[in-house]
Amino acid sequence: MGKVGVVVAAAGAAAACVVAAALVGRRMRRRRKWGRVLGVLREVEEGCETSVGRLKQVVDAMAVEMHAGLASEGGSKLRMLLTFVDNLPSGSEKGTYYALHVGGTYFRMLRVKLGGQRSSILAHDVERQLIPQHLMTSTTEALFDFVASSLKEFVEREESSSSFPLDRRRELGFTFSYPVKQTSVSSGILIKWTKGFAIKDMVGKEVVECLQQALTRKGLSMRVSTLVNDTVGTLALGHYHDEDTVAAVIIGTGTNACYVERMDAIIKCQGILTSSGVMVVNMEWGNFWSSHLPRTSYDIDLDAESPNPNEQGFEKMISGMYLGDIVRRVLLRMSQESDILGPISPTLLKPFILSTRLVANMHEDDSLDLAEVAEILRDNLEIPDVPLKVRKLVVNVCDVVTRRAARLAAAAIVGILKKIGRDGSGGITSGRSRSDIKMRRTAVAIEGSLYTNYSMFREYLNEAIVEILGEDVAEHVILNVMEDGSGIGASLLAASHASIDRDAVQML
Repeated sequence: MGKVGVVVAAAGAAAACVVAAALVGRRMRRRRKWGRVLGVLREVEEGCETSVGRLKQVVDAMAVEMHAGLASEGGSKLRMLLTFVDNLPSGSEKGTYYALHVGGTYFRMLRVKLGGQRSSILAHDVERQLIPQHLMTSTTEALFDFVASSLKEFVEREESSSSFPLDRRRELGFTFSYPVKQTSVSSGILIKWTKGFAIKDMVGKEVVECLQQALTRKGLSMRVSTLVNDTVGTLALGHYHDEDTVAAVIIGTGTNACYVERMDAIIKCQGILTSSGVMVVNMEWGNFWSSHLPRTSYDIDLDAESPNPNEQGFEKMISGMYLGDIVRRVLLRMSQESDILGPISPTLLKPFILSTRLVANMHEDDSLDLAEVAEILRDNLEIPDVPLKVRKLVVNVCDVVTRRAARLAAAAIVGILKKIGRDGSGGITSGRSRSDIKMRRTAVAIEGSLYTNYSMFREYLNEAIVEILGEDVAEHVILNVMEDGSGIGASLLAASHASIDRDAVQML
């Protein structure tokens, strides 16, 4: 080979080395980027860890906080509010009853016909009515006159073809989904407005009285026999279908729970008398907090940037309002650590742009190429052309966040069962062993889109209850899905309290 050939060969070899080195360098950089992203995932997994041991600590903490909240006002993050409901539907209720649910930009009116036997709902009519925007900031009288007029039209339209005498007094269950200090089963004072309402002259007023006066003004013979929230309505509906129902849980956009408590356990209210010896307690468990809850930096940031920092800590970890945004925050961190999602999308910076419904759709995408994941990233977060392995990573993030939420919700449910001695241990103060306890069948009514519509969430929750309680005990605990506890349940409570003096159970 001549000198020229040697030089050419050497140059070619050098070029090949440069190309090879460049390829190796790119490959190493990609590996480093991928490694950083996997490091973020591992960090989230560790922060969201919910071992059975930790879940049992949450169970114990929930039971202890319930006990403290019943002992004194302000004694716990759990408010443990008295509902004055001591008489749940028995199944013997018969006749036609009404319900009204005011809790947002719409209100709903229901007419329910009961047949006198358990689970005997013979007819069920519902109508939804939009509240005009101006009434949300006007006066108490204007709002309730509108509601009463709509209710009168609904009643007359539904009863015109029936044998129900128009001059007969009707019973109404009123679900009012705003902060209220309840003073009896049919009375309560509005503490503050939420959800866009700002009627100043209503704050501090007796809610049922305002509605009752409007009904009278409109000439509708109807008694508001119960004032409840949607959790209590769900419990009433659950008990109507299954007499072993002792608690109700809502896990949807928000979350809450209520349960049946012995009166002698409610130490802070010894001045209340009930004939049944029990009362439904509204826990307001969204505000539950414990050092045992697995909190991450994403939870801390979300809480700090929320309109209500340091409040509703439990709700922010398990409810549909927040799960999507936790996932978004993790994906944003991954984008900041690496370009595996491409340039940081401005949309990914927007709080709550990713709904929990979309998280569920990505999590449950069973296509081989995760086409729905790619579509949601492209259309909702403006992140196009995501490789398959990155789509799988996104699904992993959805799984970690959802699994933690569902398992914590399960622990909270078991916490209620522990407090009332239905977890196989005999209750919070019992020293008896599990083997000494004969388990009773226990039903929990559960409602909310997160549980009913998100199958992976539901599976994780059910699985965790078995892990915490053990199979022998868990087989006695039944979760019954309810639909429209805030409506049908309220009408059932109106029926169960129809023959009772409206102020029979009140503060003395």
